[in-house]
Amino acid sequence: MKALDLKLMRDLIHMRGQVLAIVLIVACGLTAMVTMMSAYESLKLSQATYYAEYRLADVFASLKRAPAAIAPRLAEIPGVIQVQTRVVVDVTLDVPGLEAPATGRIVSIPADAQPMLNDLFIRKGRYIDPSHRQEVLISEAFAAANNLELGDRLGAVINGRWEALQIVGLALSPEYVYEIRPTDIVPDNRRFGVIWMGRDALATAFDLEGAFNDVALSLSPRARLPEVLFQLDQRLQPYGGLGAYGREDQISNRFLSEEIASLRVSAVFIPMIFLGIAAFLLNIVLSRVISNQRDQIAVLKAFGYSNRAVGGHYFKLVLLITLAGGALGAALGLWLGSLITQYYTHFFQFPVLRFAGGAGVILSAIALSGGAALVGAFSSVQHAVSLPPAEAMRPAAPPQFRPTLVERWGLQGVFSASGRIIVRNLERKPVQSLLSILGIALAIAILMVGRYMGDAIHYIIDIQFRQVQREDVTLVFNEPRPARARYALAHLPGVMQAEPFRTVAARLRYEHRSHRTGLQGLDPEGELRNLLDRKLRPIALPPSGVLLTRTLGNMLGVKPGDFLTVEVLEGQRPTFTLEVMGLVDELIGVSAYMDLNALNGLMQEGQTLSGAYLTVDRQAMADLYDEVKQTPAIAGIALRQTTLDQFQETIGSSLGLFTAVLVIFACIIAFGVVYNAARIALSERGRELAILRIIGFSQTEIAVILLGEQAILTLLAIPVGFGIGWALVGLLASTYDSELYRLPFVVNRATYLFAAAVVLMAAGLSGWLIHRQLKRLDLIAVLKTRE
Repeated sequence: MKALDLKLMRDLIHMRGQVLAIVLIVACGLTAMVTMMSAYESLKLSQATYYAEYRLADVFASLKRAPAAIAPRLAEIPGVIQVQTRVVVDVTLDVPGLEAPATGRIVSIPADAQPMLNDLFIRKGRYIDPSHRQEVLISEAFAAANNLELGDRLGAVINGRWEALQIVGLALSPEYVYEIRPTDIVPDNRRFGVIWMGRDALATAFDLEGAFNDVALSLSPRARLPEVLFQLDQRLQPYGGLGAYGREDQISNRFLSEEIASLRVSAVFIPMIFLGIAAFLLNIVLSRVISNQRDQIAVLKAFGYSNRAVGGHYFKLVLLITLAGGALGAALGLWLGSLITQYYTHFFQFPVLRFAGGAGVILSAIALSGGAALVGAFSSVQHAVSLPPAEAMRPAAPPQFRPTLVERWGLQGVFSASGRIIVRNLERKPVQSLLSILGIALAIAILMVGRYMGDAIHYIIDIQFRQVQREDVTLVFNEPRPARARYALAHLPGVMQAEPFRTVAARLRYEHRSHRTGLQGLDPEGELRNLLDRKLRPIALPPSGVLLTRTLGNMLGVKPGDFLTVEVLEGQRPTFTLEVMGLVDELIGVSAYMDLNALNGLMQEGQTLSGAYLTVDRQAMADLYDEVKQTPAIAGIALRQTTLDQFQETIGSSLGLFTAVLVIFACIIAFGVVYNAARIALSERGRELAILRIIGFSQTEIAVILLGEQAILTLLAIPVGFGIGWALVGLLASTYDSELYRLPFVVNRATYLFAAAVVLMAAGLSGWLIHRQLKRLDLIAVLKTRE
């Protein structure tokens, strides 16, 4: 083995504690990166493969009723390859073992199995038999949530008549990878499921023989989507078209794509912090190792080793540490990545979820970590190779000792001898002190980032489900109903308060920007759905104009006082102009709100309702469920508590898992940073401490000098870390700002306390380890001089 390699091994053994701490920090960063990148690549690959193999449509449109004879006209639109007309209806279901009514979306399929857009993957059972009109396929997630098996029957209100549907197969569709109702924010697989039924049987039941109310299109690669949407809307307008939209606005694909995008952000943002800290630590450790090895560097260069050889020796030290952390991080990352990928099967329904944690992900992560480490070590290595041998053989110039600020103020009598030594050392080495403070502060910041997700989820739950949504139950009609429905709602079993609402499908336009959403008319005197500003103060509905969620306002580029063009996508499809009267702050979804009476007036439809928010006596819930199951006019029912439970299970649990892993990594990093700072201080001050022991200081006194200095640095780092953590949380919150949900910029007091407590415990454990090393301090060896 070469002499430099032997020296490298000895250095690694001598610095084993510091090396282990840095290896763990690098491993944490790479684990986070490989985990998130492999999950990102897996979801992305599974999405692309599933969509291609089962032909997810490029364009979707719903309408009132159109004759099947117009399908060839739709196929004539430039860029359209295939047209598939369907019958799609939402019905109330009575599911065995489920007390509350469920909603089923029934989608028509051909009588015989054949390739089609949004094709089906039959997981279990068989395709329907056209001679048995009640046979259906149901979504696998709905079946699993309700323990339904082949041969079971579902009760359904189909066009006012009670029907028994027999399950013959469990299926998946690329159209419903994320199975959710358009009005929901999280999936509720117990109370919402997709059902596929023969076209003839479904069309007959809803008086749509020879007609359709839904259409899906596939496009050529060169098709211009805006032009296709425009022409499709024009041709469907006479038939009650509700506005065509592309794949990117299809609700299942939008949720899946948002999750993939958030994974990509996590795979870049969090590991960069970890690896940045690792590079920072490597720079500090290596610079002080080089400082302590001045004479060795001089001897090596005097014996003929070139600058390249000496620099390569120290770069090799850095790379060995990085590769050790990289190997550990890659192995852990692949394992956690496979677990998280499998975890996504609880939310996204794929025939096969392909794991894509390949060599490319690992090599990219290791290359990035190695690059960060080399950048962090570059300045130290450059300093090592720049020293001439003659200069390096001389001891470093002793520091200039001057009276400290405390001594100039005459306060030295306040401190003991140990205290004066601590103060002098801190003041005479300001750069090293600041670097130590910064390193510990970064550990505190990481801990705050780790806890932030939990803070954000608790805040969303409190604001969205306790202050904004205050209803117990939301009822939705299968079509708009006249004003007298309001009184019928008030007489439903157990209903104590009913507030109607009207939802109108519309496209909002401002200059060149547009967005398709629901225009919601609320009761101006209502109390069950609150609109809040940034300071959580209620906002009253104006008698005219529209209120937008702040995210929607930013998407459209509007501010209060601007005027929006509203193109209604149902009924007579009127177009009118509304003034933006204000912006409301909601953390989930985007919406536009109006006074219910003003919206009804613009639509020229009287006091029409789409549904109602209800408060219900808990003791009467069972009676309400029975009544709803027998009411054909009600298409769906949603419970606020159920939505809250599903939100916690879906988004809260996924972010909770990520947060738990991140907090564990942050704790490891915090200990690594604090221990490194203390261990470096011991390495640098070993000679000084040995002299103090010889002249009469006790073991406890020199421990107080060394550890007291580290305690002061740790206490000074805590407020600095709070500031850095606050800034990082703000940056992270800005990256999770999508149409579907936003993470609020909020840090709880408990997060500050947690970060400080972990760092203080890490400092205590590090102090204990350093104190043990002080007991074994070899005074003779330390006092040997280079002369």
